Amino acid sequence: MSFIDKVRVFAKAGDGGDGCLSFLREKFMEFGGPNGADGGKGGDIFLRADAHVTTLLELARRPHLGAQAGAPGKGNAKTGAAGADTEVAVPAGTAVYRDGVLVADLSEAGMRWRAAAGGRGGRGNLSFKSRLNTAPRICEKGEPGQAVTLDLELKLIADVGLVGFPNAGKSSLLSVISAARPKVAGYPFTTLSPHLGVASHKGVSFVVADIPGLIAGAHRGKGLGLEFLRHVERTRLLLHLIDPLGYGGSDPEAGIGIIERELEAFSPRLAKKPRLLVVNKMDLPEGGRALPALRAKRRRRGPLGISAATGAGLGALLDRVIAELAKAPAARGIDPAPRPSVTKVDAGFKVENKGGGVFLLRGRFVERAAAMLDATLPEAVDRFQRTLKKIGVDKALKRAGIAAGDMVRCGGHEFEWSERPYQPLRRLRRAHKRTRIDVGRKR
Repeated sequence: MSFIDKVRVFAKAGDGGDGCLSFLREKFMEFGGPNGADGGKGGDIFLRADAHVTTLLELARRPHLGAQAGAPGKGNAKTGAAGADTEVAVPAGTAVYRDGVLVADLSEAGMRWRAAAGGRGGRGNLSFKSRLNTAPRICEKGEPGQAVTLDLELKLIADVGLVGFPNAGKSSLLSVISAARPKVAGYPFTTLSPHLGVASHKGVSFVVADIPGLIAGAHRGKGLGLEFLRHVERTRLLLHLIDPLGYGGSDPEAGIGIIERELEAFSPRLAKKPRLLVVNKMDLPEGGRALPALRAKRRRRGPLGISAATGAGLGALLDRVIAELAKAPAARGIDPAPRPSVTKVDAGFKVENKGGGVFLLRGRFVERAAAMLDATLPEAVDRFQRTLKKIGVDKALKRAGIAAGDMVRCGGHEFEWSERPYQPLRRLRRAHKRTRIDVGRKR
């Protein structure tokens, strides 16, 4: 199975159901009144961390997520059924980004986050009944569900992370201390994706993560390390495996500095994690020479010597690991971007002169109102016009230089501006996604 740890998904929640325009028609009920009910709410889309999911492969194959739309309202005050929610399982440790900003961190199994909210149901004419309007001929369309583009990034959750140059023996060590079976070979970049294994020593179990080898310049995209360093960000302890033969012309001492600089360049948080220096391949003559030299230069770090091939020194290494884990703080999730202390309220609308007698009306409120407008109902259009006038759209259009006959676009509708005195609408001319009405009439 392919290991996929980054994916972009497109989530579209369910639309709300349309409201119903209906009047009671029963024998001996001459003035039964309106009884059209509201539409049902659209379904939400949730992401849920699942301990049994280990990769984002399924989302990479099916990146478009959707939820059920709400059912339309019916007569006899029967509200439409709400649309079913969609719940998508992701691996524990998945970070969710929107426009490059972290919005959720599903670091523990069972955590649940709403990725897209379903639209509310449109109101039926029963909801518009009032003392002054006892027989409203108006209803709303359902609100469109939220549509978002999200970037999902998996960061494996482990206690111990193995880092080092390619061919330092990380995969060999993981296969010896756990039941994991990563590919082991005598050439660089054998490991092409991270591997997890569960190790147990003296009654203490811990999870070990092996990532592809690092090289100089990994934080700038060289090799494979940049793609997978994120998988040791959540670890509590790093084991820096050192090849006594060196790598790429650098001796073991110089190689330690290269790896540590790469960790710091990738993430200051990663560079601050506790690390153990471990010289592998002690069964080779070079190992017997490299370990004393490192202990002399880095006495405070207390380098250890092991041989993954023969098992020498593994007991002392695991003793040191469980002792360090006992002192290391528990792994925690990544904190999402802090919310501002002062909430900024967006303007209800914005007018943009596109030229050629066309003006664009944008804004969350006005676009939602336009999407829920049933332009076939004169009373609904009249209410929409009065709403725009109340919030100052007509004044803003005049300041923008609108003239009679110019077109105003909002959502999927086009409106013709007119300075004629207001009259109740008698006829509506409509084409596909084009409604020709007057929005600037004086009242």
